Amino acid sequence: MSKLDRQQMIKEALEQVNFGPKEVSVYLALLSLGSAKGGVLAKKTELNRTTVYDVLEGLIRKGVISKYRKGSQTYFSALDPDRLVSYLDREKEEAAANIEKRKKRLSDLLPQLISLQDITSTRPKVQFFEGEKGMREAYEDTLTSREPIRAYANVQTMHEGLPDFFPEYYKRRADKKIFIQAIVPQNELSIERHKHDQGEMREIRFLPKAEMNFSPEINLYNNKMLIASWKEKMAIIVESKELADLQKLTFDILWQSLPKSPTVGV
Repeated sequence: MSKLDRQQMIKEALEQVNFGPKEVSVYLALLSLGSAKGGVLAKKTELNRTTVYDVLEGLIRKGVISKYRKGSQTYFSALDPDRLVSYLDREKEEAAANIEKRKKRLSDLLPQLISLQDITSTRPKVQFFEGEKGMREAYEDTLTSREPIRAYANVQTMHEGLPDFFPEYYKRRADKKIFIQAIVPQNELSIERHKHDQGEMREIRFLPKAEMNFSPEINLYNNKMLIASWKEKMAIIVESKELADLQKLTFDILWQSLPKSPTVGV
């Protein structure tokens, strides 16, 4: 790698950690000089003196350079480059703190936002979610359930669709004391999951024949119906008391007729 290529790579790396172009120029100049006065840096970077001093103050706030007095003169000195890592750590902490502040402000505003909703409207509300990230978000909504969830679920296709999500989801749902009733096909993974019903606050009932199979999942909870398509990687949440009540009634009728254990080998 040539010296020019190496310099370009360093400049790009600094810009990626939130250094502006002028900050990059001044920082690299100071790093090569070790320490220098503002006027020297202005000549080396070809920036005017006022701009250089503004940039230097910004780099001091970032914690990557320092200044000291020698006689009547002020000198600036580059700190060890490993301070850049410390700077990123501080940036991360500050970003997290800012997110928490915004989150708290939104939480405080939720009652006012909710009050703006038209709760008298009977129009169904539909939310669409796409891709793995979207489907995870859809399932997070089921953790708001105020009643046992009724579900048509194929554990095998669920785990294939979101392989790193469901074991942790089961635990969080159980921690929230949200029970689930699940109608499942008789496949190997569904039968294996059945062994963990008690610890995961679930009761499974099986479709009576092994050839009875389905891929999507439906969750019924509150006044909502979540429909997840694992093949198409999308989910829909329909919020409608009328539709949810009908689906819950249909589920309950089927539930009473199904066996609590698999009836055939797989």
